[in-house]
Amino acid sequence: AEHHRDGRRLTLRQGETGVASIEVEDGPVEKVTAAYTRIDREARALKTGGETRTLDQLRADVALDLLLGGTGGTTERTEVFLYMDLDTYLALNDDPAELAGHGHIPAALARHIATGPNTVLRRIITDPLSGQVLDLGRDRYRPTAGLDEFVRVRDRECRRPGCHRPAQACDLDHTLPWQHGGHTNADDLIALCRRDHRLKDEPDWTYTLASDGTLTITTPTGQTHDSTPPPLHQPRTQPTPAEEPPPF
Repeated sequence: AEHHRDGRRLTLRQGETGVASIEVEDGPVEKVTAAYTRIDREARALKTGGETRTLDQLRADVALDLLLGGTGGTTERTEVFLYMDLDTYLALNDDPAELAGHGHIPAALARHIATGPNTVLRRIITDPLSGQVLDLGRDRYRPTAGLDEFVRVRDRECRRPGCHRPAQACDLDHTLPWQHGGHTNADDLIALCRRDHRLKDEPDWTYTLASDGTLTITTPTGQTHDSTPPPLHQPRTQPTPAEEPPPF
């Protein structure tokens, strides 16, 4: 496994007129699997009734768009499902582990993936008799239906100042990118229309979300703009002692 992973490389092959191929060969299985899962998920989301491209064409288009739209060179967190017992994780044995979508991998490689600097461990509770999964942690990329609804109701509109597109027609995005340490919770998610979502991913734009929901956008020139979700009602003042009703 170490020998093959050390031989990872990117190759470009020129084809017939107007086409070429790019391939990551012998890449780390956890990153390749997570990359393919993300590409496939976004391709399938685009496969609506009016879409004429095949899934293979959509996957190729999505992969190239992601490559061209990213900043490149940064370490990204990956989301894969690695099945290993506690003794293997603690190096008390060398039983193989299983990586979903790939198969068995050596114990040493499984421990390397599980303890990497960008790994997020999720709690998985199993039934001690049947081994069936009973519960798992919730720190994952996509928000739950309840969290999705909460953020859209809170924000009401696209959070870029001056944009009034309804939040229900917007994307939800992490202010701090999930792959760079962001979390999928109400303190890190905002509603952005597709145009402003793409703008956010351009270099040197910074988005910071405060605990009260105030979003501060810093442009590449250093200018800052604040956006606060409008309250559902006007703030109510506390009554003075003279205005308080008498006690019962």
